[in-house]
Amino acid sequence: MRKFKLTVEYDGSGYCGWQFQTNGLTVQELMEKAVGKIVKTRTHIMGAGRTDAGVHARAQVAHFSADTAMSLIELQKAFNSLLPKDIVVTEVEEVGEDFDARYSAKKKIYRYTILNRDYPSALGWNRCWFIQLPLDREAMERASSCLIGEHDFLAFRATNSDTKTTVRKLYRLDIFREGDFIHMEFEGSGFLKYMVRNIVGTLVLVGKGKMSSEEVKRILESRDRQNAGPTAPPQGLCLIEIFYELKQ
Repeated sequence: MRKFKLTVEYDGSGYCGWQFQTNGLTVQELMEKAVGKIVKTRTHIMGAGRTDAGVHARAQVAHFSADTAMSLIELQKAFNSLLPKDIVVTEVEEVGEDFDARYSAKKKIYRYTILNRDYPSALGWNRCWFIQLPLDREAMERASSCLIGEHDFLAFRATNSDTKTTVRKLYRLDIFREGDFIHMEFEGSGFLKYMVRNIVGTLVLVGKGKMSSEEVKRILESRDRQNAGPTAPPQGLCLIEIFYELKQ
């Protein structure tokens, strides 16, 4: 039996997220159907984490075990011949038995993209949140500083989540502009359900001048979701990278 690590890129527009759902098609479901055809037996694929419906991934990581003599490139080509065009396996690696896509992960990077101009994009509408009102990026950046470090992020967790602990460590939150786009890059040890999108929704209120920097800190300390801003729409969010080793 061999164990494989997959790096997967996907456009989440047409899916109910990564993980199996009873109410719609998911990336995991299609991945498992593909691997079942490849190795001729029902095989479970475990992802590094859930992505919500409509959220994209540049480098989701998953693993599976199978008794196969296929080479890594043969496996990659087989996956990509069976998967739809909006799901691509970009790399296949053989790993040790102790590797776990979810539990071996040390940190993740998510990027949220906002299109901030007078008119939307016909080509990029499903990759960003279109906000017509000018945003004060510098104010958003100042407000975000209180979120860096290890905190209880309960105020930014989805209300329907049952996560046992809500403490997470946010290594950085960079907010930068590229032309008409504002990107918000989150690097952390892990993220609660809707955590990134709820933070984005809150910081957008700051950018619109509807909330002060001091209020963001009070929201964090309140541990009350009702105090935070709205949940940003899913299409602006993308899982960029997952790290399995931390640099010293």
